[in-house]
Amino acid sequence: MQSLNLNSLIKKANYHRPLIFNGVLWLLAFVILLFVFSKGKSPITVDYIYTVIFLIALAIPVSTNFYILIPKFLKQEKYVIYIICFALNLIVFALLSSWLLQPILDSLFPSYFFISYLSKSNILLVFSIFLIATTLLKLAEDWFYFNTNENKILKLKNQQIETQLSALRAQINPHFLFNSLNVIYALALEKKEGITNAIVQLSDILRYVIYDSNTERVTLKDEINLLKNYIAFQNHRVDTPTPTNFNTRVKDEHFKIYPMLLLPLLENSYKHGIIAGKTTIPIEIELYQDKNEFEFIITNANLNTKNKLEDKHSGVGIENLKNNLNLVYPNQHYFNINASKHTFKVTLKITNEA
Repeated sequence: MQSLNLNSLIKKANYHRPLIFNGVLWLLAFVILLFVFSKGKSPITVDYIYTVIFLIALAIPVSTNFYILIPKFLKQEKYVIYIICFALNLIVFALLSSWLLQPILDSLFPSYFFISYLSKSNILLVFSIFLIATTLLKLAEDWFYFNTNENKILKLKNQQIETQLSALRAQINPHFLFNSLNVIYALALEKKEGITNAIVQLSDILRYVIYDSNTERVTLKDEINLLKNYIAFQNHRVDTPTPTNFNTRVKDEHFKIYPMLLLPLLENSYKHGIIAGKTTIPIEIELYQDKNEFEFIITNANLNTKNKLEDKHSGVGIENLKNNLNLVYPNQHYFNINASKHTFKVTLKITNEA
């Protein structure tokens, strides 16, 4: 089954917007610094020029921090190296600005007279405040991006699981119907009187398989009734001296499980472990439930029954069951097949979340 490419879908819905983030950041910084440099008064041309040049000088250490120091050291958990590099980045560019900013302004704009907006110590203070604040903003933006992407991935994974489960269920139902029609066909060929009752029972079983089981969970009581109905349905076709033994020990009949987990195992036992009039080893079913633990053990004769049709379609129910278990009960189930010379035994254990 082809799975969804989550990475490609995430890239199409990328919430990381560096241009928007930087645009808003520097626009806000421009407004704040302009207010500071103009001392709260109506700014004049020289204030605008100084603010822009100061922001350019400030953008160098901020960008260095954003795109070199944070990804290479802070996000790699190299905290000591990051702190040292952060301090060097701050001090070096703050000192360069305090030494070179005024001469650069005078040479670029000789017609304007630039007063000393900030002392050298104040430039270091502004750089410190700005680098610390922008680091926190960058980490907050990355955290928001990470959480948004994580939520997106979880939703897509859930959609993927639902799609896979629907596809598996769509395969199980026709597989079950195919086997059941074979039973009706065999009864019709033998002209058995029980064919009418068998058709009614099959109708009840199909109603459950197609409609009632089309939900996320069903009660254990409903699944047990399904198995009993299927055994009764098979009894119309199979005439053996050793009938199926179905033993249950259930503390809570409303215990919830994923639908259609057990029927494929029972189908498989009748398909490969029963020959009418010849089978001496009966199908043995043991079903236990207590608290959040569930166990299902089914044993049948290993008759190695094969034909061309079965070679092509055999194992569909078992494979779909394994896929369902991996999707619905990851790390919460145990599934084992033990085939010996004379018997075929399947054990399924499920632990529901408390």
